Amino acid sequence: MGEGKAGIGYNGIMRQTIPQPESMPDVPGSQTIVSVTGLSKRFGERLVVDNISFVIQRGQCVGFLGPNGAGKTTCINMLLGLVEKSAGKIRVFDLEAPRFHREIKARIGVVPQADSLDPDLSVEENLRTYAGYFRMPRRLARKRVDELLHFFALHNRREEIIEHLSGGQRRRLLLARALLNEPELLILDEPTIGLDPQARHLIWERLAILQAQGTTMLLTSHYLDEVARLSQQVLILDHGHVVVQGEPRQLITDLVGLEVFEVEGTPAELEAMGASFAQCNARLERVGDKLYVYAREDCSRLTKVMDTSGSWVRRPANLEDLFIQLTGRSLRES
Repeated sequence: MGEGKAGIGYNGIMRQTIPQPESMPDVPGSQTIVSVTGLSKRFGERLVVDNISFVIQRGQCVGFLGPNGAGKTTCINMLLGLVEKSAGKIRVFDLEAPRFHREIKARIGVVPQADSLDPDLSVEENLRTYAGYFRMPRRLARKRVDELLHFFALHNRREEIIEHLSGGQRRRLLLARALLNEPELLILDEPTIGLDPQARHLIWERLAILQAQGTTMLLTSHYLDEVARLSQQVLILDHGHVVVQGEPRQLITDLVGLEVFEVEGTPAELEAMGASFAQCNARLERVGDKLYVYAREDCSRLTKVMDTSGSWVRRPANLEDLFIQLTGRSLRES
């Protein structure tokens, strides 16, 4: 194992990266971090992932979305070498998976949805123990742990045992743990699940800093405002297929429209509203006692007509509109 390389730490000081095996066939300057081609997975007769392909470029955050049971978790587990693929090719850092599983894993950080912290250890002990899995020299481990505790505002909690931490503090500690090995790819599975707005914003702020430093991320989340905030690309799965992928704002504009009107009223009022919006370039959707109008042009001239209805809201089209349009409104079971 050779010497580590110098780099800039989260607090601006010099740091050392973990030495990589000399046999690792990385491609200098390669911009593709993950390449998936024709990936499929069967569990018995059930086809869970069906011939999907995508790439993740260096420095991107890619939002990986889909209803429960769409195949997201299975895809990620195949990337991590936890589930054997049925067909297709996976390359991470231009290394074939799962053939180079150990080398790939050394360069990835994972924030799981489930809390996997050791409840019997303190905050600092959790991090130091995890650093040992990467055979990190003790001096470097101490330095990395100290950097990350400050970066995630946990330095005053370093001696606390896990059960004394809040939900937000636990999620920040899971993120800190995932970054100990200075990963080139960070996989985030519902990173802010169950957190209050203040904790969510703190994590978003830290993830934005990591993005600015060039960390590549794969993000799964049911908080679509979170995905829209952090991701440069999104990929939506449904029934094991990729139904759309691309830049979020462009997909919303192309497939949903510019803005959405949500109108509540009686059946007669909604019928009249629908007739009025027929004058505008818009798509209409009736859901119970509500009318959704997905406008592709400025329909503000019709707001006077809507004042006769019970209530209405006008807002920009968003990623949730796109998600529901592509995958439906029905509740899914895993």
